[in-house]
Amino acid sequence: MQRRHFFSGAATAVAAASVGRAALAALPEIPQQGSANTAVPPAPPTGRPFRPVVTLNGWSLPWRMNAGVKEFHLVAEPVVREFAPGFMVNLWGYNGQSPGPTIEVVEGDRVRIFVTNRLPEHTSVHWHGQRLPNGMDGVSGLNQPAIPAGKTFVYEFTARRPGTFMYHPHADEMTQMAMGLMGLWITHPRLDARGRHPLIDTADRDYAFLLNAFAVEAGTRTPRVNEMTDFNIWAWNSRVFPAISPLVARRGDRVRVRVGNLTMTNHPIHIHGHEFEVTGTDGGAVPRSARWPEVTTDVAVGQMRQIEFIADEPGDWAVHCHKSHHTMGAMGHDVPTMIGLDHRGLVGKIQKIVPDYMVMGERGMADMGAMEMPLPENTLPMMTGTGPYGPLEMGGMFSVLKVRDHLAAGDWRDPGDYVQPPGTRAFEWQGAPADLPPAPAAPSAPSSSAAPQDGAANVRKPGPGGQGHAH
Repeated sequence: MQRRHFFSGAATAVAAASVGRAALAALPEIPQQGSANTAVPPAPPTGRPFRPVVTLNGWSLPWRMNAGVKEFHLVAEPVVREFAPGFMVNLWGYNGQSPGPTIEVVEGDRVRIFVTNRLPEHTSVHWHGQRLPNGMDGVSGLNQPAIPAGKTFVYEFTARRPGTFMYHPHADEMTQMAMGLMGLWITHPRLDARGRHPLIDTADRDYAFLLNAFAVEAGTRTPRVNEMTDFNIWAWNSRVFPAISPLVARRGDRVRVRVGNLTMTNHPIHIHGHEFEVTGTDGGAVPRSARWPEVTTDVAVGQMRQIEFIADEPGDWAVHCHKSHHTMGAMGHDVPTMIGLDHRGLVGKIQKIVPDYMVMGERGMADMGAMEMPLPENTLPMMTGTGPYGPLEMGGMFSVLKVRDHLAAGDWRDPGDYVQPPGTRAFEWQGAPADLPPAPAAPSAPSSSAAPQDGAANVRKPGPGGQGHAH
């Protein structure tokens, strides 16, 4: 079969209502995605009906029907992912992108997934959170032989419960996941005759994305796969602010957001201007009696959280991880704190040795949001993004929930900046200035022999051999 390429804005469904027997005996064709833009999928042309999710800066994998079985074709391969304009990273992904395409099925569907390995080493696919036969769980060496380079394996099982799941390798997992090999799986609920489910409401807007993190040295393009803690690229679906698509909603819409975490740390996801409920986890739908209103939910490693709210406050509302370093671009983590340091008389002397030296950080780091300075090739600034009122000074895991009146039901386009009604924006005080007390002088460093001040900790070190310890 001829390979098809699918770009943002193009129809992504390739499921065919009727396919010849010879074609069905062959592998399904390989859909490819060449863009990092958000691709809104159409309604499913075959199989049980469902409302597709919109994967932020991602797409949904087309399928074909074969004797009642929904067939997909994943290809694990090296890819080049655009995290933001001017910043490209060498990753491993599926079907041309990392993360791979979102797989969407309906509860009760029989699913057959062909996985072709174009990586330089063996791989496998683990269907994270799924109920399935043991031999389909994808742990190489335990449940199956690994998929050798150049070979195709077949996974087949029934989607037994609705929810949001993930897929990723369980072969050389440290390297392959550090290189971006992962994706989302959505099992939509089977509805009753009235089109309802007892625990899962119908959402007007349904978004999904994966949290991922990478260690990419400034000026390079390939992640440092052995990194355990010191990551510097914090992304949603391998995209960083300001290049992450906004979450668009019409006022009054029920909005669902599905967030999966395959990084090495937890992420408290916070939404401004609205309260939400956690309505689902990897384990399934949360009983209604166990839900409560929140504005932040922590998504731990290997977890998924599904949140829902009514978008009833018009405006542009920040959505972000609440770990402040995760909303920044690449930075040097060993830079000392310069706040309060007086550089006067020193800068000129340093510039004689380092001509490009510049003062930064003595008043805080906000100057970095507007500073234009040369950067290594293929490197984003630490703080970036501009809004209607100036620099946002953000990066990484940050996007915007845009709630508007009068949007069409199927309109997912960015509506632009919100126009605030008169009298509803913070403003500068024009009266007499505040009568502030003098700023306190910076304390001098005490000598090692000085007696501790009142209230200061007084620590006595034990003598040689641990004398003085009570046992």
